Amino acid sequence: MRAEQHAPDTPVTRTCVGCKERAVKSSLLRLVAAGDAIQPDPSARLPGRGAYLHPSPACLDLARRRRAFPRALRTAGPLSLDSLAEYLCGVSDLEIVLPGQ
Repeated sequence: MRAEQHAPDTPVTRTCVGCKERAVKSSLLRLVAAGDAIQPDPSARLPGRGAYLHPSPACLDLARRRRAFPRALRTAGPLSLDSLAEYLCGVSDLEIVLPGQ
């Protein structure tokens, strides 16, 4: 049972685990723990507890330095950021190319 009801015309917001800013859910990347690695979930359909991050290397670095991922995903032990870093590098490259077209 939910404690709060969401108004239909209000956008859903989530908090970035890197910079701790609240943002519209659609502007954040959902992450899930898959074994001992963090997997990006851009479609937000993977099972498990999710955490949200701005799709930028700066927020990834902040979250890594703060050790925010194990806490946000409620996992024990370190998590590999390799697949997440690769995904963000690909997204950053696309963001740089698209606006100039």
